Amino acid sequence: MDIGRIDQVIDKHDGEASSLIQILLEIQSENHWLPKEALDRVSERLQVPMSRIQHITTFYKAFSQVPKGRHEIHVCVGTACHVRGAQRVLEALEDATGLKPGETDVELKFSLETVNCLGCCALGPVMVVDGEYHGNVAPAKSAEVLKNYE
Repeated sequence: MDIGRIDQVIDKHDGEASSLIQILLEIQSENHWLPKEALDRVSERLQVPMSRIQHITTFYKAFSQVPKGRHEIHVCVGTACHVRGAQRVLEALEDATGLKPGETDVELKFSLETVNCLGCCALGPVMVVDGEYHGNVAPAKSAEVLKNYE
């Protein structure tokens, strides 16, 4: 992401420091992560200390300061999904992608994460890929779902 594009995102929000989180979300949405150069530019343009930006980007799980894959896989491991086989779904996805939770493949195609609850317990086990929910997913079916994202 170039500096010009970062400036466009900031200008869209009138350079208001009160829009910091929204600006960071938009930059990450386009880039799949928040490079240091982008954070430096946001800090400079909004006149927000880098320490505040670092605090926000490390506090909220939605932000990443390391590259993420084009397709983000989230597997719910909350209680309802856990008792319905979430661990087996996670293991099937680990086998299919070669990733452990928290990892991204070298081609930046997939990132695998676990979450504690997605708020749709009746559909468990649940996995989400790029915001698309897949409920009552069987381990064998979970790897098939990824074929739609290649």
